[in-house]
Amino acid sequence: METITLDGVDKAILRALQEEGDISQTRLAERVGASAASCWRRIAKLEQAGVLGKTVRLVDPDAVGKGLNVFCQVRMKSHDPAARRDFELFINSHREVLECYSMSGDWDYLIRAVVGDVREYEALLMRGILTHDAVLTSSSHFALKAVKYTTALPT
Repeated sequence: METITLDGVDKAILRALQEEGDISQTRLAERVGASAASCWRRIAKLEQAGVLGKTVRLVDPDAVGKGLNVFCQVRMKSHDPAARRDFELFINSHREVLECYSMSGDWDYLIRAVVGDVREYEALLMRGILTHDAVLTSSSHFALKAVKYTTALPT
């Protein structure tokens, strides 16, 4: 990925697009104090540099019956690269797993799964995660409420 220097207008564009991904070029230009053509060129440059990825719409989890956030810590039986690759492929095949991080410390992975209820999570855990050959054990934590949630990175 190309490294680029962001000026104030670039940062304002990034903030605006993270808040409102479908903002019109005209409205964006007004908001950041630049011309629409300049904004278009800057966005193209940010996309080409890999700063901006694809545009998506956020879905309200409660509105689609997927309001339970579960954080699952996983400890592996070994740190064999092949076993880890296989586990990561396995995790990527489960749509209810929204995030998975390889971690330092006592646990090897931290998974965030979004499901409809405890039974749906139990199925993922008992018939999925814990049955994987590379997994030794896990610990699950259920979110009671989201105190802060954002997808916007600070710029």
